[in-house]
Amino acid sequence: MGRSLSEKLGRPFIDTDSLLVIEQQMSINEIVGAYGWEGFRQMEHTVLKKVCTADEQVVATGGGVVLNEDNVMRMQKSGRIIWLKATSETIKTRMLQDKDTQAFRPALTLDDSISEIEETLSAREHLYKSATDLFVDTDDRDIRVITDIIIEKLRVIESETLRF
Repeated sequence: MGRSLSEKLGRPFIDTDSLLVIEQQMSINEIVGAYGWEGFRQMEHTVLKKVCTADEQVVATGGGVVLNEDNVMRMQKSGRIIWLKATSETIKTRMLQDKDTQAFRPALTLDDSISEIEETLSAREHLYKSATDLFVDTDDRDIRVITDIIIEKLRVIESETLRF
């Protein structure tokens, strides 16, 4: 999704999870296994601090980035935050279809992965709502449609900002 948006906007694309994997030369699963979630979150924070110093880029983060208030403040200062909202069913389907999910992201731990996704969304939803400038419902939409919706919403926000 981020790559599609960056191409349409003509801006560089950065995925903080990918950057972290490259820097650590370990998968996220391996990082969490070796350093625990706290260690992973600290590394994620360090990567985000570096990324937020540049302008005019599209940045994709993991969903847990909002758990650190400093991350949210840095992102808000450096650009617009967009929440790609989806139901737990859509998230599960996308995770299963994404060839990088198993290599990159920690596996779901509960036997019922829908329940785990719902619990995670429920715990984070208020953080997403308070952090983001806009959200886009992504259920039943392809990447091109979502990209166009984001660009239109960004234009509206920017035009409203320029009026004042």
